[in-house]
Amino acid sequence: MNDERQAFSQRLADAMERAGYKPRPGELHKVFNSKYNGASVSEMTASRWLSGKAIPAQDKLQVLADLFGVEPHALRYGKAGKGRIGEAQAAWPAGVGARERQVIDAFLALPPKRRELVGEVVAALGQGGDK
Repeated sequence: MNDERQAFSQRLADAMERAGYKPRPGELHKVFNSKYNGASVSEMTASRWLSGKAIPAQDKLQVLADLFGVEPHALRYGKAGKGRIGEAQAAWPAGVGARERQVIDAFLALPPKRRELVGEVVAALGQGGDK
């Protein structure tokens, strides 16, 4: 069981780094509590997750996965084994962090007319020629 917790902690630290966060208990504590709707977790709890002493409950795991742009199952258990059926995930370009992913998700949730408007604003900003 200890190996399972250690493997989880490594996947969590890797996901944090890929999303642009330092895998430190204080940072995990702050970012997690900013998105979690339940009772906040302590910095000690975040430390236990990162040190391989504990694995979060499913509701917390879902928030962590959303924050760091990974699938909950992959965060909890690692990559699916051979022969498993799964939806292919497009890789995000290097440098795209959790904040950019949240913005893109919010954009995709907009109705088509608002997406069009946002697209026009982005295009105009791209042509702005700020010096």
